Amino acid sequence: MSVATLESAPRAHQQFEIRPLGGPLGVEIVGLDLNLPVSDDELARIRGAFVKHGVAVFRDQRITPEQHIAFSRRFGPLQVHVLNRFHLKGHPEILIVSNVVEDGKPIGLVDAGADWHSDLSYMPKPSLGALLHSQELPAERGDTLYANTADAWDTLPAATRKLLEGKRAVHSYVYRYERLRKLSPWRAELTQQQIDEVPPVEHPVVITHPESGRKILFVSEGFTSHIVGIPRDESDALLKELHAHITRPENIYTHKWQPHDMVFWDNRSTQHYAAITPQHLRRTLYRTTVEGDVPR
Repeated sequence: MSVATLESAPRAHQQFEIRPLGGPLGVEIVGLDLNLPVSDDELARIRGAFVKHGVAVFRDQRITPEQHIAFSRRFGPLQVHVLNRFHLKGHPEILIVSNVVEDGKPIGLVDAGADWHSDLSYMPKPSLGALLHSQELPAERGDTLYANTADAWDTLPAATRKLLEGKRAVHSYVYRYERLRKLSPWRAELTQQQIDEVPPVEHPVVITHPESGRKILFVSEGFTSHIVGIPRDESDALLKELHAHITRPENIYTHKWQPHDMVFWDNRSTQHYAAITPQHLRRTLYRTTVEGDVPR
């Protein structure tokens, strides 16, 4: 067979299922192999499910970091995390999330999910989504919880929704980092260069999802320091009320990790939380982060 014939031969499509997980969030994608090419049509099908359901779980993905990065880039430019000490060697696009300590030092970000947050909401263009690929999982614990911030908006009392319309809030990486530093002795003081890379930003408290068109409650326990234009005590009380509403049990999907899972969540319409796993229960995952749009 000639090279020309090989190049013109049609490529077989992958056969995979998209199964809603039930509850407030999530689909399971079964039968897709990211070692194989994914067509534009297949990617559009995946993206549609991701936008509609907020969390997409890809089962049994035995892929390399290079393949992880390449697939992630199909959804947009990748963002590099400011904590460069936890980049995967040779692959700054991948942040290591891990509780493993070697030679007295953590190999990854130990407390990445220690409070409810949406990744990189402190950036002018927050994350569209993150893809987290399991490398080593504990026999117990280690779950990741996801909350639906679109449903959270829809179920707020009308008076609260009216109060929030037009409000803006400050999101700050340093705000979260300094709080966690008091709890995590391994967190070194940020350098001035790192601080300069992530100045605080303002975003609307209520944003519109650029793909689904749904309104979303865009404040988090992790990165939102205060709501602009109201006294700080009132802001603190209102944010506490909103956080409690977002994280009601009926609004949460709990992901129980399986070997080689890759989970892709929409940072525009979800928040997530993962308690720190005890050090004797080794847990390591690799994360890429896709850049989104300016929230509006």
